[in-house]
Amino acid sequence: MPSLFDPIAFGTIASLNRVLMAPLTRGRATRDAVPTPMMAEYYAQRAGAGLIISEATGISRQGLGWPFAPGLWSDAQVAGWKPVTDAVHEAGGRIVAQLWHMGRQVHSSVTGEQPVSSSATTSPGKVHSYEGRQPFEQARPLALEEIPGILDDYARAAENALKAGFDGVQIHAANGYLIDQFLRDNANLRTDGYGGSVENRIRLLSEVAERVASAVGAGRTGVRLSPNGATQGVDDSDPAAVFVPAAQRLNEIGIAFLELREPGPEGTFGKTEVPRLSPMIRRVFAGPLVVNSDYFTREAAQAQLDGGAADAVSFGRAYLANPDLTERLRSGAALNEGDPATWYSQGREGYADYPALKDQEAA
Repeated sequence: MPSLFDPIAFGTIASLNRVLMAPLTRGRATRDAVPTPMMAEYYAQRAGAGLIISEATGISRQGLGWPFAPGLWSDAQVAGWKPVTDAVHEAGGRIVAQLWHMGRQVHSSVTGEQPVSSSATTSPGKVHSYEGRQPFEQARPLALEEIPGILDDYARAAENALKAGFDGVQIHAANGYLIDQFLRDNANLRTDGYGGSVENRIRLLSEVAERVASAVGAGRTGVRLSPNGATQGVDDSDPAAVFVPAAQRLNEIGIAFLELREPGPEGTFGKTEVPRLSPMIRRVFAGPLVVNSDYFTREAAQAQLDGGAADAVSFGRAYLANPDLTERLRSGAALNEGDPATWYSQGREGYADYPALKDQEAA
């Protein structure tokens, strides 16, 4: 069986190891969603990952409601990302942009319009905004004539990602955001060609993947799904019935890799008792399969490779405070503890100031 530290190819992207950096929203861009210089430092520090999956990055103002998150729909954003990708490449790393439309998980005070979704539904709880946490607003259903524009937005963002120097893209189809809102039957109440049957509910995912693959190449296109458990109020009565066919369709398109976020019963986020669907998905998806959520040790991650459950593992929170996580896993060194209070603080503290192992050993 392969080791976490063996190379692997994700389509046309050559990865030096199988320790991936999962997407992590950090909120260090400007209000215009333009990346800032400190983001280049942050990502370059983590270039030891076999592949960095960037923080979720908006494909349009409509789809980006997280305060100070970056985008990829404007020339200024492309220019802002270029120093980031250059810094990662100079450090020997590879990085793909995660393409994000949040759907109903936004607030009009950030996007300037009513949220959109598969149907007229409202998320539970409160949403982040520049004025603090506010109650979610009811979304309006996307009209059929608007969907081609959404596909155009994904394609443009993917093309912009390559202009900005990214090695590829990942379509964010997980975590209760727009594509996930179309996939699941408690959020998708449509009666047209995008609702009802499983075939109809996976249609938007399929069309987005086809357009993005056409724009930048299937070998540079990945997808993230979250097949088990509810996320942000988005759930399905029979997840296997929708996510296994969805993965099979992605296999037919020939995407470069598929990442599955599957939190376990003891996970810090998205606790769930729903069984993992990765074994079923593994049987229908022939490309590299990446598993994610609640991995902090070399042993736990390697067990996924040894058992044949996955080809690589993406680490999220472990990368917040450990820029050299791959080397720490390799050597068995202790991990730095992160401070959740700094996750979205906009400053360098708790972002780019965590010490590397070599500096701690030299101190």
